[in-house]
Amino acid sequence: MSFISDGTEERRTRISDPRALRALAHPLRLALLERLMAFGEQTAAQCAEAVGSTASNCSYHLRALARFGLVEPGESTDGRERPWRSTSTGLEFGPSDAEPSSASAAAARAVDELTLAREEELTREALIRHHDQPAEWRTAEANHTYALRVTPSELEQLVGEIDRLVRPYIGLTRGTPPDDAAVAYMRVIAFRNPRSP
Repeated sequence: MSFISDGTEERRTRISDPRALRALAHPLRLALLERLMAFGEQTAAQCAEAVGSTASNCSYHLRALARFGLVEPGESTDGRERPWRSTSTGLEFGPSDAEPSSASAAAARAVDELTLAREEELTREALIRHHDQPAEWRTAEANHTYALRVTPSELEQLVGEIDRLVRPYIGLTRGTPPDDAAVAYMRVIAFRNPRSP
């Protein structure tokens, strides 16, 4: 497998093995991995309740993710239920620009498309439930879009600066968050407008 960590404390991983990418391009597997990355260790039963499946089905797909090193068993507290945890706190899909691979790129595109669809679904749900949130969370939420005029290096620098600001708050690596902290979702997308001349 081609797992490349960027060396930071948070265990960010690039998945470039086409077999691992194809395994991840399954809606339930991606939902399970996202659940573990957002909420930490969970049993198959807890995952099943959150993603709308059965514990046995989740257990099967968690074992499939484990075969590719994406999740691993946690420590059981009661000797019966075994929790699972993500082996990474962040993922990147596909080959790096330095190692092009058409099979890897195609498989990564399938995962990216599935991820985008899941992110859009989560965003729509957040918009629908916005008024059900406590006032302080409604005020904190943001949905901004910016049309920038930048060079490639400026865009890369801007994304890097945002990334550095966000990393201390990543749920799986944040030491002791305040008592009133909750799981929040933040998405940053930056690309050259495909309709640019």
